[in-house]
Amino acid sequence: MDWGTLVATVSGGVIAISGTVLADHLRSRHERDRSSEERRRAVYMEFIGAAGACHARLRRIARAPEAEVDLDAATRAALDDAALHEVRERLFIDASTAVASAGQAMFEQLRALQRAVAAGAAHSSPAFHDAYHPYLGAVWAYRVAVRAELEGQPLAPVAFGWEQWDAKDRCPICATAGTTGA
Repeated sequence: MDWGTLVATVSGGVIAISGTVLADHLRSRHERDRSSEERRRAVYMEFIGAAGACHARLRRIARAPEAEVDLDAATRAALDDAALHEVRERLFIDASTAVASAGQAMFEQLRALQRAVAAGAAHSSPAFHDAYHPYLGAVWAYRVAVRAELEGQPLAPVAFGWEQWDAKDRCPICATAGTTGA
């Protein structure tokens, strides 16, 4: 028996099996990473979608606050019906620290808008806009954080021809309030 042939055969088999195991491990890890990124992307979109649905309902309420019997209940229902609290919890579980932080800031600004509308702030009132514009700024900060994480691409207001994210510089109501001293 030729020991050299036996050692070469065994060594070749070990190398082949090791290569297969390593390739399988790398493929599995790549699939897990891709799955994790897809899950994060889905929850990021779900969170901004839920916030958008809540925001739209709050704006409808603020356009006709007198139509609501109980403004506080109607604005709380806007949060509940959008399932924002549940999606926010999933965001905290799956998101990076930067995106979770931006999402929490956005949520807090949406809650401030909800409280303003619950207190009777009409859509064209300074009280509404005092809460509305910080919310818009927080929405854009969230978008920027998500884009930076998922795409690695920056986003700035100037890309849209804007000076700032919160739209206060483009708001006719705030411009009028600023010129009248209100």
